[in-house]
Amino acid sequence: MSIKPSQGAKFARIMSVGGARGSRVVDNAEMCTMIESSDEWIQQRTGIKERRWAADGEDAITLGTAAAAKAIERAGLQPSDIDAILVSTVSHFMQTPSLACIIADKLGMPEPAAVDLSAACAGFCYGVGMADGMVRAGSAKHVLVLGVEVLSKYTDFTDRSTAFLFGDGAGAVVVGPSDTPAIGPTLWGSDPSQHEVITIDDWREERSPEEGGPYIHMEGRQVFKWATTFIAGKAREALDLAGISPDELDVFIPHQANNRITDSMLRHLKLPADVVVARDIVGMGNSSAASVPLAMEALLDSGDATSGQTALMIGFGAGLVYAGQTVVLP
Repeated sequence: MSIKPSQGAKFARIMSVGGARGSRVVDNAEMCTMIESSDEWIQQRTGIKERRWAADGEDAITLGTAAAAKAIERAGLQPSDIDAILVSTVSHFMQTPSLACIIADKLGMPEPAAVDLSAACAGFCYGVGMADGMVRAGSAKHVLVLGVEVLSKYTDFTDRSTAFLFGDGAGAVVVGPSDTPAIGPTLWGSDPSQHEVITIDDWREERSPEEGGPYIHMEGRQVFKWATTFIAGKAREALDLAGISPDELDVFIPHQANNRITDSMLRHLKLPADVVVARDIVGMGNSSAASVPLAMEALLDSGDATSGQTALMIGFGAGLVYAGQTVVLP
């Protein structure tokens, strides 16, 4: 007797992308009414000019559902065609049910596999790697991968080192079968010895209304050093795994953490000047798991990038964790 193995597509691809951004626009001038800072200082440190926050009636569920619906429609599919939904988020403060199950219900999916991922700013790229494997292994034909965050809800406005950083939004892609290679090997890993560098307060702790929270905490200098040295090297490894040279790359979509980190990666990768680089952080802020798909959608919608081009994606953040892959844009 032998167990019959599952069989899937020879290759997988990203079929579509969809995004949803918090509708409240908060520029640096408004931000500086909440913290002691200046527009010049914020832009020099991060590149951020404004950020998008969830308005009344918007949350992880509404933003995630909107982004997912857009991605499914752009893929030419119906919610019933989705076999699995993977949601990366650190903004769903509920042990169960998962945000994936809630969004699946909102979309009217009959019985998809549904699970949340906790990999912070790398979570979307983790999800793409998992979806690629699922499609090729045959456990799913179409996988919806979402990154969803409402970080403004967990921002400590007494901490001037982080309060200006975060934005709210959701980005989604549909991963499905392909006749040609369109998702390169996923390079992923972690540095668990630095798990305390970025944290969110334990939501179970009792707090007074005056204390607020739970809040995000980050050792910015340590994260910056890690991202501009270790992660910059990992970005090149992700290219190498796909057999793509810097000269063959069309688009670079790093996690939108800080423009200075992006600039450091560019120097390390030695990318040609004509490579399109995502700078969505300027108007969005750092939206953690949502930042890579939102940046992808922005480049495609603006025409700065086009379908069929080759793009390197990499995410990195709390854990500390990282993940990246080279893909063909939908």
